[in-house]
Amino acid sequence: MSNARRLRRNETEAERRLWAALRNRQLAGHKFRRQVPLGRFVVDFACYDEKLVVELDGGQHSGGQHVDHQEKDAARTKWLEARGFRVLRFWNHEVLENLEGVLAKIAEALEESGSPSPSSG
Repeated sequence: MSNARRLRRNETEAERRLWAALRNRQLAGHKFRRQVPLGRFVVDFACYDEKLVVELDGGQHSGGQHVDHQEKDAARTKWLEARGFRVLRFWNHEVLENLEGVLAKIAEALEESGSPSPSSG
């Protein structure tokens, strides 16, 4: 089984909730995919049309390995940005406690891309 498929089957509650709000072009008509392989990485959510990646970070980033995860996240972000993607990161608790705020930030990033939303054309 592919890593992306395994991740889709073992998603967190935050990933489930965000996906429920992003799927089927529910956010301003933009198509998102989940657990998307990009190079050697699998990103949580991606909108190819706007080259936007949304990543969720959970409790695995706490404790003694925090710095190691920060460095890996920074390298991952740098790699994605070098290929034209913008990366938004949210903590799982942000999605669980303020889904509307997270969606507003994603919508704002989509609007900043400059292309009209698919539903407005």
